[in-house]
Amino acid sequence: MENRAIRIALVGDYDPQVTAHQAIPVALGLVAEHLQRTVQFEWLATEEIGTDTALTQFDGFWCVPASPYKSEDGALRAIRFAREQGRPFLGTCGGFQHAVLEYSRNVLGWADAEHGETSPESERAVLTPLSCSLVEAIDVIHLQPGSLIAKAYEKSEIEEGYRCRYGVNPQFEQHLMSDQLQAVGRDSAGDLRAIELKKHPFFVATLFQPERAALKNKTPPLVRAFVKACVNSTVPG
Repeated sequence: MENRAIRIALVGDYDPQVTAHQAIPVALGLVAEHLQRTVQFEWLATEEIGTDTALTQFDGFWCVPASPYKSEDGALRAIRFAREQGRPFLGTCGGFQHAVLEYSRNVLGWADAEHGETSPESERAVLTPLSCSLVEAIDVIHLQPGSLIAKAYEKSEIEEGYRCRYGVNPQFEQHLMSDQLQAVGRDSAGDLRAIELKKHPFFVATLFQPERAALKNKTPPLVRAFVKACVNSTVPG
């Protein structure tokens, strides 16, 4: 059992042209080498995630960039499974957005919550266009001391890159962050850039894309923390 491979589901629609999709396997490889563990990953196309999908076989779930996904419902189903079953979860960029959407609908009970990218006219669009588009931008993020992400980076201020146009709607932010969901990272303007879920072994989502560091042969600290959490919660198999 000690050397059993760690199995990670990459929730999203693989596109070899997407920089983050190029970086993620490299990042997992660097972490596997660092931890001296075998890390296996499987791309789960959102259209193929249904009620009969064997999600229980995975030790962790990474909801990846490049949304809108082909199936919003498929992505939300995987996120909900990770949240409810206590499986380690990492969401980056689109994964951050859909973690917020899943929480809005299934924890807060906002059945009419929508993503502004796909439902821009919705009265409860919990994700809306950023005041300043973060496409190929790099910015400073201030991390909440004691948070999982701050522990991963071992510092309270980091610089990371984005390719993103949507974030949490300020109109709903206070209500979203009033209970289990925590704001743990904000940029230089004070805007929300990272969240975590209380009472969960590892549920972290960022609007930025930490995986990109791997393309410069740097092990992303947050990816390392995610995989370590998967090691600590391996499922039988």
